[in-house]
Amino acid sequence: MAKRILVIDDDEDILEILNVVFQEEGYEVVLSNTGDAAEHIHVIHPDMILLDVRIAASAKNGAEICAEIKSQYKEKAPPVILVSGESDLAILANECGADTFIPKPFDIIDIVMQVKSHLK
Repeated sequence: MAKRILVIDDDEDILEILNVVFQEEGYEVVLSNTGDAAEHIHVIHPDMILLDVRIAASAKNGAEICAEIKSQYKEKAPPVILVSGESDLAILANECGADTFIPKPFDIIDIVMQVKSHLK
């Protein structure tokens, strides 16, 4: 059974690129352009979450969503990777409990390698 990746980003181009890349790698991909998908993790059951910090159509930012996921699911929380162009991304990732972070613009090979290493 393929691992499921939830990608939350308000940039439709990034969603489409990551959808194609991860499907080609054999993953099942669930895309969301709002933070609302984070409210349905118990239904989606992602093995990993790629999360932008700034999500235009969301009441919460990615760091807030990450912190909620990590506190709500504790040791059962899927790995969360913040993917953002924020200048303080390392600090945000540390504060919200993200497993790692990838600055935008990102390298496709790097993001695939990061995902694979966290899904082992």
